[in-house]
Amino acid sequence: MQQHLARFNVDGNIELQVDASTPTSGSITQVNFRIIYSSDSLLLHWGVICDGNENWVFPSRQPEGTKNYKNKALRTPFVESGSSSYLKLEIDDLSIQAIEFIIFDEARNTWQNFHVKLPRKETLISNISLPEDLVQIQAYLRWERKGKRMYTREKEKEEYEAARAELLEEIARGTSVDDIRTKLTKKSGQEFKDSDIHEKTNTIPDDLVQIQSYIRWEKAGKPNYSPEQQLREFDEARKELQFELEKGASLDVIRKKITKGEIETKVSKPPQNKRYFGAQRTQRKQRDLMVLLNKHSVKSVEGSITVEQKPLTAVESFAKKIELDSSPVMNKKIYKFGEREVLVLVTKSADKIKIHIASDFEEPLTLHWALSEKAGEWLPPPRTVLPPGSVSLGGAAESTFSTCSFDDLPKQVQRIELEIEDGNFKGLPFVLLSGEKWIKHNGSDFYVDFSQRFKQDQKDAGDGKGTSKVLLDRIAEMESEAQKSFMHRFNIASDLMDQAKDTGELGLAGILVWMRFMATRQLIWNKNYNVKPREISKAQDRLTGLLQSTYTTHPQHRELLRMIMSTVGRGGEGDVGQRIRDEILVIQRNNDCKGGMMEEWHQKLHNNTSPDDVLICQALIDYIKSDFDISIYWKTLTENGITKERLLSYDRAIHSEPSFRRDQKDGLLRDLGHYMRTLKAVHSGADLESAISNCMGYQAEGEGFMVGVQINPVAGLPSGFPELLRFILQHVEDRNVEALIEGLLEARQELRPLLLKSSDRLKDLLFLDIALDSTVRTATERAYEELNNAGPQKIMYFITLVLENVALSSDDNEDLIYCLKGWHHAISMCNSQSAHWALYAKSVLDRTRLGLSSKAEWYQRILQPSAEYLGSLLDVDPWAINIFTEEVIRAGSAATLSSLINRLDPVLRETAHLGSWQVISPVEVVGYVDVVEELLAVQNKSYDRPIILVAKSVKGDEEIPDGTVAVLTPDMPDVLSHVSVRARNCKVCFATCFDPNILADLQANKGKLLRLKPSSADLVYSEVKEGDLADSSNLKGDGPSSVTLVRKQFGGKYAISAEEFTPEMVGAKSRNISYLKGKVPSWVGIPTSVALPFGVFEKVLADKLNQRVVEKLQILKKKLGEGDFDALGEIRQTVLQLAAPPELVKELKTKMLSSGMPWPGDEGEQRWEQAWTAIKKVWASKWNERAYFSTRKAKLDHEYVCMAVLVQEIINADYAFVIHTTNPSSGDSSEIYAEVVKGLGETLVGAYPGRALSFVCKKNNLSSPQVLGYPSKPISLFIRRSIIFRSDSNGEDLEGYAGAGLYDSVPMNEEEKVVVDYSCDPLINDGKFQQSILSSIAGAGKAIEELYRSPQDIEGVIRDGKVYVVQTRPQM
Repeated sequence: MQQHLARFNVDGNIELQVDASTPTSGSITQVNFRIIYSSDSLLLHWGVICDGNENWVFPSRQPEGTKNYKNKALRTPFVESGSSSYLKLEIDDLSIQAIEFIIFDEARNTWQNFHVKLPRKETLISNISLPEDLVQIQAYLRWERKGKRMYTREKEKEEYEAARAELLEEIARGTSVDDIRTKLTKKSGQEFKDSDIHEKTNTIPDDLVQIQSYIRWEKAGKPNYSPEQQLREFDEARKELQFELEKGASLDVIRKKITKGEIETKVSKPPQNKRYFGAQRTQRKQRDLMVLLNKHSVKSVEGSITVEQKPLTAVESFAKKIELDSSPVMNKKIYKFGEREVLVLVTKSADKIKIHIASDFEEPLTLHWALSEKAGEWLPPPRTVLPPGSVSLGGAAESTFSTCSFDDLPKQVQRIELEIEDGNFKGLPFVLLSGEKWIKHNGSDFYVDFSQRFKQDQKDAGDGKGTSKVLLDRIAEMESEAQKSFMHRFNIASDLMDQAKDTGELGLAGILVWMRFMATRQLIWNKNYNVKPREISKAQDRLTGLLQSTYTTHPQHRELLRMIMSTVGRGGEGDVGQRIRDEILVIQRNNDCKGGMMEEWHQKLHNNTSPDDVLICQALIDYIKSDFDISIYWKTLTENGITKERLLSYDRAIHSEPSFRRDQKDGLLRDLGHYMRTLKAVHSGADLESAISNCMGYQAEGEGFMVGVQINPVAGLPSGFPELLRFILQHVEDRNVEALIEGLLEARQELRPLLLKSSDRLKDLLFLDIALDSTVRTATERAYEELNNAGPQKIMYFITLVLENVALSSDDNEDLIYCLKGWHHAISMCNSQSAHWALYAKSVLDRTRLGLSSKAEWYQRILQPSAEYLGSLLDVDPWAINIFTEEVIRAGSAATLSSLINRLDPVLRETAHLGSWQVISPVEVVGYVDVVEELLAVQNKSYDRPIILVAKSVKGDEEIPDGTVAVLTPDMPDVLSHVSVRARNCKVCFATCFDPNILADLQANKGKLLRLKPSSADLVYSEVKEGDLADSSNLKGDGPSSVTLVRKQFGGKYAISAEEFTPEMVGAKSRNISYLKGKVPSWVGIPTSVALPFGVFEKVLADKLNQRVVEKLQILKKKLGEGDFDALGEIRQTVLQLAAPPELVKELKTKMLSSGMPWPGDEGEQRWEQAWTAIKKVWASKWNERAYFSTRKAKLDHEYVCMAVLVQEIINADYAFVIHTTNPSSGDSSEIYAEVVKGLGETLVGAYPGRALSFVCKKNNLSSPQVLGYPSKPISLFIRRSIIFRSDSNGEDLEGYAGAGLYDSVPMNEEEKVVVDYSCDPLINDGKFQQSILSSIAGAGKAIEELYRSPQDIEGVIRDGKVYVVQTRPQM
């Protein structure tokens, strides 16, 4: 039925038409918009008006592409078609009266508000008589569709009328009543007669039948009924109520009996072994892994937070002076009392300990103090240590503070200094006296521990760099209030959420750190403050509600928000929280256990409940189950960090042990089991059973115990989801966990679409997902023993399961998903017995390991600075601060995945015959072992004796320090990376170690003298005597030969063509490209080139346009000559300020155009500025650190380095390669070695993590390349058509000096970083394509080597299968 709703003239001459139509089936009204206007940026900005509500609301059905605009409106794009734009909305809510909207063109205009009334359903439906039994059946079907929720009486009536309206709509569209009856009732040849149902509808109200049918369904175990079974259940429910009526009960009495569950009901539960999922396996749906993709841009941490440098307080200034003037600091604490501070600073010199106590209290202070040999005792100080004017008081002493003599403190400070003989005492207890008022630390004595070693970097708050400092300072200020109770802490956290969101990921990291310090008991939970459990639960619910909202509005921070939620717990409405207090009384009453430990626990719960109560309840259950073995009670508590001292530390202490009678056992186990669910519902977000119950809904039963606790199921759960969760609960403790983990992941996959939508029950779904995630981890750890004897296929399969789990919980998971696809491909190769399966799987393993390292680095960067800064402000144990991020990582599935990878690594290396080493530069050496974190940190160092460096991190573009004879690393730089080439050129042994045990042994040899004997595939080491050092070949002065640079002069031209390339004008890089043109085979492409020759940079500097730049450079060069190496960066920035002489621009344009190259300036002035900046960056790279220190080490005059710039058009490469025409690892001249990466070659020669594809090929058999390793680089670089400016210095041509790769090549446009999916790359999975490309690369290498008649180092690219060579030079 089509109905015209409205026609509008927009903007005078643009027509908008709105029609409504009701489809032939269903109850959905379609609203169609057509506007005579075409634009790809046209939007409908809209909302709907419902009965009794003037505000816009959002309907459940929304067209694809609809976005929520600031929670105020929806925005849906129109679809262009010719000169018009169209849009269709579907409305299925009877309460919607009208649509209000704005037509919005993002590119141009916003047009006025429109209001269109929808046709009322009554206008479509004539006055038709409809049998009530059909309405009842339709209402039941609606109830089932909506998750079988518990309705109020008002809601039941509303749903009943909605069902009536749906059926009337069908009749209005021409469906007969008989057809509707057939549709609803006729199944499997069975039909319900009208007369049977009509008879009963005349006596029993339909709402009572509906409630009774729900009770029958619940008692039957909530089975999935077919439509005919549903009708039978309605009939049976009606019969049961009719029977009550016939016995004389009134309808009011029947209603009350239903509410209390007193109607006699006969139902049979389905057999226990009849499950939706088989006992052995869940049937996982086939899904495209790319649907898991999360890509959200997060603002860079660095520079995103403005740190306001607060001036030091008077007490902090005093402490700084003492630290500068005194001996090493043993202990330091600053206690805050509102605006006032008290400092305790302990220093040690020789055999004396000095204790400095200072404060900015204005009132005179007296120190009431003693000494102790153990914590808690007060021993009178010897008279010899008392400061002048002190008074002995028997068990203590009193000493008066004096005014500090420092002049430049911001306000007056009182101080006192004590000096104690070291070793006699362990600590110093004290309190302060101000007038008649005692000053204590949180109600207890202060205590100074002499044995505690203070670490400056741990305890100093520092400047808060890398944190949301303002937020953390605010948290620290509020901590004394937060310590009162969980209610206070959660409410304060809620108040700070807006500030945290505004600060981005660092703000949320601050909240996470604070909440985790709380969860790990580093902060006080309750300080003499009586809070009702429902108040705690309400505060918790408020905070988790805000986190739920932020999860929807800030998708880029979901990972952090999940972690915060897991530390906070679920919370709930007041009834759930209050039951913590109420139910303990019921337990005591029902089981006659009103005294002793149970009463003490009751008092503790009455005063303040905490997550400790979950553990206490579990300990009681374990104790009762063990037949009252009290050691089991203490075992459960102590294993979870609850000691006797902790039980005594509660405001309402628990002194007693539990003691029950045997006749109490069954009742206690039943009631404590129920009680555990209530405790977990409030305190444990990650508890699986509690989380499932909160999503699926439950109504507790029993005599007086938890009656009335009711949680409705979450609406819209996927079909079959309840059965899947039941399968999980039935198998959650299985020893064989594979089927369980599959079920857990299937549940997470089913949940994921719901987690991406906003709903009022989102947090319950999130807590369920968090619990499922946690259970995957614990189940996998339970499988470790089984995996000890498993084959590689089994381990790889477990890796895919855990990696899927990690990806489901990660914000930026693109790399993880491609790793997951890689593992599936590896398993497929293994199953098909591919010869290269292990080699390929090793590359996926390496990439996965890189992905986990990247994730750990992100955690470290985001969380650790906040942990250190906030921890120091809150006086958290330094040990807890130091391991904060490490513990966060260990708590997640990433640590489990890392463990599985470590199990598989040696298996793959053995299968692929990789051994424990990859030797990149096989040089036999002798040297002393030194261990460093990263090669970059020591690259400019000079060792005075031969050193074997064991470096954890080697990126690929570092220099090798002077005096280094070997670099050994677990990192994986490419064989043809800069550092690898430098190692071979300088005759330095360089190798990657894959075996962590060998690496650990080498690190343990730190300081010892070892001999390394490498081969092409292995490395043997042994300890040698000092005398053997003199005979070592690496000490015989085979360093760089004496080389000199010749200063190049300006040749009179700013730009030259390839035909003009001569040794006086350009370097070997440019000349070699010019030489290759026309000499290589026709199938090898050579890019067109021009150059800015030697001397142009100096000529530009001399131009009067750049006089100020020259003056600034002279000052900076002087600083550099004086050893200030920070000047290098300043020089590079200064070079970028150069202006281009007009002659340079003119000549370069002429040469580029005459050579057939595009001129950037033709695309606009901005494009020329991009090109000019790239040229200056090449010149500025003369002063990059690596190049500068390299020339210094070679004793070359850095001023004589001259830089030509080779200009080439960039080939947008599919692949890039580097060839060494003699195998650099073995020295075999009959064999070509090459490495290939996807995209541009910068990922190969630069510091990009991961390995390239590597292969060798015999020169006499180019058609048979042999792959040595598959790629593990996660990133590729691509670029639009552009120009690249390559460095071509005179320092790169010197024989005996490895100058290649020291200077920068800069493209005019920035490269685009793309995360690589190797599983669909033909170079990896198409054997014929791989053989063709690799053979072509090898063939180009052989041809160029024959042309030069010497081994060559060649760089090139592949585009559409064609080989292009972009540069070649002699292989060093």
